[in-house]
Amino acid sequence: MHVNIIGAGLAGCEAAYQLAKRNIKVKLYESKKQKKTPAQSLDTFAELVCSNSLRSDSLMNAAGVMKEELRKLDSLLLKAADLYKVPAGNALAVDRELFSKYITKELEKHPLIEIIHEEVTCIPQGPCILATGPLTHSGLAEDIQKFIGEDMLYFYDAIAPVIEADSIDMTKAYFKSRYDKGDADYINCPMNEEEYSNWYQEVIEAKTAEVKDFEMKVFEGCMPFEEMAKRGYQTLLFGPLKPVGLEKPGEKRPFAVVQLRQDNLKKTMYNIVGFQTHLTFSEQKRIIQMIPGLEKAKIIRYGIMHRNTFINAPHAINEYYQSKKRDDLFFAGQLSGVEGYVESIASGLVAGLNMARFLKGLNLIKMPIDSAIGSQADYIAHAPIDSFQPMNTNFGIFPDLKEKHKKKERKNLYAQRALDAIDQIIKDENIDQ
Repeated sequence: MHVNIIGAGLAGCEAAYQLAKRNIKVKLYESKKQKKTPAQSLDTFAELVCSNSLRSDSLMNAAGVMKEELRKLDSLLLKAADLYKVPAGNALAVDRELFSKYITKELEKHPLIEIIHEEVTCIPQGPCILATGPLTHSGLAEDIQKFIGEDMLYFYDAIAPVIEADSIDMTKAYFKSRYDKGDADYINCPMNEEEYSNWYQEVIEAKTAEVKDFEMKVFEGCMPFEEMAKRGYQTLLFGPLKPVGLEKPGEKRPFAVVQLRQDNLKKTMYNIVGFQTHLTFSEQKRIIQMIPGLEKAKIIRYGIMHRNTFINAPHAINEYYQSKKRDDLFFAGQLSGVEGYVESIASGLVAGLNMARFLKGLNLIKMPIDSAIGSQADYIAHAPIDSFQPMNTNFGIFPDLKEKHKKKERKNLYAQRALDAIDQIIKDENIDQ
């Protein structure tokens, strides 16, 4: 008996590892070598296409809590992220290529994992995990739509441009982390009020690429910066261009600051923080080169916008990521209705773990609702069907704390309760079976 896993993205790779470590054979299908989506550029697995950041690594943030839970549960992808992290203040950011290459090598050399470079156009019979991601190819997407009995939901996601480090003018830009948290990990390009005003006017009038679909739904967490700008003159100043905590010592605070984050370990590439965009390539170059310090910026990868496909999770799957219509079918990753890199990894881990237990006749494991992983699973299984939308992990979906506490203690208590819950379920459920 083997499990077919369709898609070698973050979720599919994590699921494959979790199954193989439990002595379950895996056939991992990936079509990138034959047919890449518009957002993909690497041939290797677990490609980070939007940003190289897995967000905060602090336990005062739900994403940081989820990462620590994944470490406790022996996540291959968190191991890779920790091995190939690059400086990013309190965030966990990685060298995309080394991260991807490591995961690919680990799966390729595993004796229980067979890699098949083929496109799958319909849901396979037998045990299967669908982890094809937000850009599921049309043939399989149509078969999934037919299977779940309703239209796929969707929103649009955007990718930020990446700049060659040597093309940044460091006589104008400077290294600093906000409030000096971290080792001055970000490159900062400051603007005065006149520079920002001129630049802002060009941004809101810049030409965007055409969208073919009738209606464009944009995920708030990855809003194109030009769309944010159109909401008002100050919107970017309270968002990605926020200058607070980024002033040079002894100097006046800039009116606006564009930040760039290291994108690889060699420090040869930097991505522009919060600059997910749908501008045409020529307009991206023009707008970026108006920023002080980036006048001669060489853009290695332009930003693009792409459609994200996902199922209506509370209609289609349960808290185990298992189909409600077919017991041997699981969904994982952004296709399953989760949002974000870390969240996709978590869904793959839970789907892989529970598929293994399903095949062995063991009880499926419901991850503790007090944990970040469990609260995410509970949300996608029980959110209102008529208004379901993907959501990053956050303390707002954690159960309320029962004990009295001060507001400033709340996040720390959430984190400790979550990690204690994960420790307990590992102990109680012999989770490596």
